[in-house]
Amino acid sequence: MHEAADGAPKAAPRPVDVIVIGGGQAGLAAGYHLSRAGADFVILDAQPRPGGAWRHAWPSLRLFSPAQYSSLPGRMMPAPAAGGHPDAAHVVAYLTDYEQRYRLPVIRPVRVRAVRRSGASLQVETDAGIWRARIVISATGTWWRPYVPYHPGIGDFGGEQLHTAGYRGPESFRGKRVLVVGGGNSAAQILAELSQVAQTTWATLRPPRLLPDEVDGRALFELATRRHRAALAGQDAASIGDLGDIVAVASVRQARDRGMLKAEPMFSRITPDGVAWADGSTAACDVIVWCTGFRPALGHLAPLRLRGPGGAIGTDGTRALAEPRLHLLGYGDWTGPASATLIGAGRTARQMVGEIIARL
Repeated sequence: MHEAADGAPKAAPRPVDVIVIGGGQAGLAAGYHLSRAGADFVILDAQPRPGGAWRHAWPSLRLFSPAQYSSLPGRMMPAPAAGGHPDAAHVVAYLTDYEQRYRLPVIRPVRVRAVRRSGASLQVETDAGIWRARIVISATGTWWRPYVPYHPGIGDFGGEQLHTAGYRGPESFRGKRVLVVGGGNSAAQILAELSQVAQTTWATLRPPRLLPDEVDGRALFELATRRHRAALAGQDAASIGDLGDIVAVASVRQARDRGMLKAEPMFSRITPDGVAWADGSTAACDVIVWCTGFRPALGHLAPLRLRGPGGAIGTDGTRALAEPRLHLLGYGDWTGPASATLIGAGRTARQMVGEIIARL
């Protein structure tokens, strides 16, 4: 027997109808609908406690939407006591309560090493034994695969380099020269915070564009949904990129009003003490913060050999085309409109579980 994070014995591996890999927001949304459908399932989560990737985010990270538009199915997220958009700790508390409220069968910490075909089942190999299931839902997200693009000289830089995933707050950067790389929401929020304690430079591939102040995550989700439906119908529709790139949460608006959101074009190379542009100009820095995104954490699916040209896994909705017993949830628009968001994961999970139950 193995022990869960709370000291209780882990259930011995056994055949089940559905295994969900990952106990973050997407896995919990799937679990909610599976539970309501009366399915025989378990959720295997590698983390020792609830909260998923939100437990590892920097404290000041803010959701793009108010709490009422950032909820999983069945349970509205309470509004933060201080008002405004919820921070990472608020989301962790909400996910913890959600998991307990619906008594979802999460077994942790269990690290999934591989998923393989085994006759009529899929075999899920973990550090706590082997499970078998008729259907597997992979909901491991992207946080565990931070992406840093190659730039000439990257190995020569003499200062500190870290990715968004390793950022924990501004205090250790006080008084330093910090280069923030990336034109998305994480870059803007981190830059806004660091600009209050450090000398900051911002480098982006294209000029950053803030969304109108009144546009938040709810509007973005609805736009993504309309675009997805239009694509299925062979029609064109406006994209999020037509509006802008960055949601103007309070900290970003404040930095904008301080004149701190001016970005430089992307540099051409990294030097031992900073970066240089093709025109010969340079900027010295002590730290480079790479806010350059993530890739899907899908290493456990490698034995299934599902990747096609370009490394992508082909899907029909959430179902893998080359392995119909596998569903992927929460990795981005290719697995459902805005499915990497709280509200998007819940809506996509409902449709996915309906398809799964029909097959079972």
